[in-house]
Amino acid sequence: MLPSFTAVLLALLILGLPIFLTLALPVLGFLALTTPTPPVLVIQRLFSGIDKFPLMAIPFFILAGNLMATGGLSRRLNRLAIALVGPMPGGLAMTSVCSSMFFSAISGSSPATVVAVGKLMLPTMTEARYSKPFSIGLLMGAGSLGIVIPPSIFMIVYGSVTGVSIGALFMAGIGAGLVYGAAFLLVTYVYARMKGLAGTGGWSGAEILSALRDSAWGLAIPFIVLGGIYGGLFTPTEAAAVTVAYAAFVTLAIYREMDLRGLRDVLMDSAITTAQVMIIVASASAFAWYLTTSGFGMAVQSMLAGIGTDRLTVLIAINAVVLVAGMFLDPNSIVIILVPFLYTVATAAGIDPVHLGVMIAVNAAIGMFTPPLGLNLFVAGSLGITYRQAAVGSLPFIFVALAALVLIALVPEISLWLPAQIYPGIGE
Repeated sequence: MLPSFTAVLLALLILGLPIFLTLALPVLGFLALTTPTPPVLVIQRLFSGIDKFPLMAIPFFILAGNLMATGGLSRRLNRLAIALVGPMPGGLAMTSVCSSMFFSAISGSSPATVVAVGKLMLPTMTEARYSKPFSIGLLMGAGSLGIVIPPSIFMIVYGSVTGVSIGALFMAGIGAGLVYGAAFLLVTYVYARMKGLAGTGGWSGAEILSALRDSAWGLAIPFIVLGGIYGGLFTPTEAAAVTVAYAAFVTLAIYREMDLRGLRDVLMDSAITTAQVMIIVASASAFAWYLTTSGFGMAVQSMLAGIGTDRLTVLIAINAVVLVAGMFLDPNSIVIILVPFLYTVATAAGIDPVHLGVMIAVNAAIGMFTPPLGLNLFVAGSLGITYRQAAVGSLPFIFVALAALVLIALVPEISLWLPAQIYPGIGE
């Protein structure tokens, strides 16, 4: 039965059905054909999959990110990035990476980061003699940082599935995100030196200070979120609600680049995005339940357990499984479908659950711009890029991201040092 189920799933993926239908339809069909289980049970599983308090943070962080992006923050962050790294060789490309890191720390979304930064930087980079494949590949790769750097929607879903502290995951994402971003900065610098691409001029202390003042209101969001959580003022879910109130105040009262009509549009866009995320989470929950009850989950767990408990071997196996899954599934589906099985194997091998979450996040980030179904490859279409151009441009940056993944996987301290300062027992 499992081979038939897998064949149907792959066929639906190849046909290009939406992910939630690809996950839910095989479950409904095989339950109806092979068991007496009433279909209403699948509906119950869909709702129970999203009936979790930590997931309430997702719509709030989506709304906060959209408010700041539409209200002029992306332009201000871009100005700050240009002031900081623009004069270096490859300054415009480095600006794209730094802007992506800044915006990821506010939006928590990879596709939103690609679109917000790409609309500003892609035309500028192509005019400055950067090749289009290089430019879009860099933007898609750096944009995937939205999955790793807090506040990450992915981390919230992982924490809700495993029970791992979301605050600790956010802290771990800082170190991993910096290493991941640094890999793209290094490659960008080498590329610029090889191609003779100069920076944008000289450094100006006055311009840096002016850009900092201009973007300070937006840059305060990560400090509000993380400071409030670790200071015990509110939970991650409450932090998300506070972030929305702050973002609305900054956008409407400070920046004043959005009117009530614009606010209505942002609310509609955020509601649509939230629905898209939640329906995938719900269908992935039903899919994971079916895999567990049908014996597939035990088969995967037994297969992984069969490789032993050697930490390095388990690390390689887990990363290989998630990398392949990331080519076809979105990050939230990966968490709900695979993590319950991977978590057991990883902890038996002595891998810290927080480190596991960060590794899977980086794998999922790579999957966001890896053919054939990386979401950022399709998001690039909104920037006037064809799928073929996006796929070709992504290839060299996949290897850059893999190098960062190897470093993050083999050196747990990159992720665990910071949360270990606050949360006892992590990394021990």
